[in-house]
Amino acid sequence: MKRSHIKSLLQTPEFEQKVLVKGWVRNRRGSKNVAFVALNDGSCLNNVQVVVDFAVLGEEVMEKVSVGASISVEGILKASAGSGQDMEIVAEKLEVIGVADPEKYPLQPKKHSLEFLREHAHLRFRTNTFSAITRIRHAMIFAIHQFFNDRGFYNIHTPIITASDAEGAGEMFQVTTMDLEKPLRDENGEINYKLDFFGRKTNLTVSGQLEAELAALAMGQVYTFGPTFRAENSNTTRHLAEFWMIEPEVAFNDLTDNMDLAEDMLKYVVQYALDHCMEDLQFLSKRLQEEESNKKQEDKSMELIEKLRMVVSNDFVRLTYTEAIEILKNSKPNKNKKFDYLIESWGADLQSEHERYLVEKHFKKPVILVDYPKEIKAFYMRVNEDGKTVRAMDILFPGIGEIVGGSQREERLDVLLEKMHAMHIPEEEMWWFLDTRRFGTVSHSGFGLGFERLMLFITGMGNIRDVIPFPRAPKQAEF
Repeated sequence: MKRSHIKSLLQTPEFEQKVLVKGWVRNRRGSKNVAFVALNDGSCLNNVQVVVDFAVLGEEVMEKVSVGASISVEGILKASAGSGQDMEIVAEKLEVIGVADPEKYPLQPKKHSLEFLREHAHLRFRTNTFSAITRIRHAMIFAIHQFFNDRGFYNIHTPIITASDAEGAGEMFQVTTMDLEKPLRDENGEINYKLDFFGRKTNLTVSGQLEAELAALAMGQVYTFGPTFRAENSNTTRHLAEFWMIEPEVAFNDLTDNMDLAEDMLKYVVQYALDHCMEDLQFLSKRLQEEESNKKQEDKSMELIEKLRMVVSNDFVRLTYTEAIEILKNSKPNKNKKFDYLIESWGADLQSEHERYLVEKHFKKPVILVDYPKEIKAFYMRVNEDGKTVRAMDILFPGIGEIVGGSQREERLDVLLEKMHAMHIPEEEMWWFLDTRRFGTVSHSGFGLGFERLMLFITGMGNIRDVIPFPRAPKQAEF
């Protein structure tokens, strides 16, 4: 008999038919005559109840059916007379596929802390919280690819191993095949990278942007969706050492086009979650409300689904960095010295607390900030006519702060070279990037969306390590 997924049985039940289901036991209860097994196969949030009548199958069939065990069940799908479920399977045959020692299985049917589940990341997919997050993550991956595909973009794979530092931050993971205890050195005692695998010093990428620019300046519009790596020693709820980035690049687009594209994409994927993940979102919303039940009303987060609908139903506010600084300087938290980082003058690098104030308190909707001081932004951003600011943009979301960062790129060779020299970026190492400005240069724009930041927003989770299956962070690479 062909196996049925629990999701399909619950969506379109055909009672009195014989079905075959397989999954993992979430719970079991019963009496001396009958047992009730809650079975989940990961296809949806809900379990299906399996009724085991000992008069039919014998009591011994339940000896190894414990929480965490995997089983196969054949039986008749029936409407349930009991509370808590609409249907159940009356078992005619039950087979234990894999046992789970009840004394050692860590995920018993009770509430576990997120910290405990991070220590058991290999098993946390079996909980409602992480199965919901995983299904939403899949839906968001699909929605992003569908958004760009429907608009004629080409997906390209940019290298994971690179010799360039796109961000200029220098916090990169080195890649080498050298013996770390006896690295090969030259006559001056310096490490001789010419003898390394790639013949030069290489690292894991922090961004696929620069390579995406090369493709966009021939293919018109492209996007990347790949892993990126930062060796920043930040042990916070917002940082990962390995995460995924979506980075579109579009030839002939200016900053306004870039803002339009980013706003359209964010609204599209959030609406996709509302249309296709409502059951999981409702579960996560309820979980968040329970978690915040003891907080003061002013400290509570906006209800999750309401927050998502707020994004898709509002035009994003667009204002300059200069306008934002004035708002922040004159805000009550700044005047009353409630900000950890006080805003005193133009040129300050905005922190998360400032970004969230603008979104959550002042405008109460998503915000796009543009025209940042050139000193606090990357070398590749186009300089404005004032000579002080660049055509940068950051999109700020409630609860998150910055979720998207992008810019119109500097396409003028002379200006780009001047900026690179000022920032001590070696011209000879970026010859290939500069060639795109030498041969048929055009205005172009792009942005980066940290996928895990998006997942934090959509799921309402508070720690970025809970929205990626196997988080990589300082001192954390076990699984």
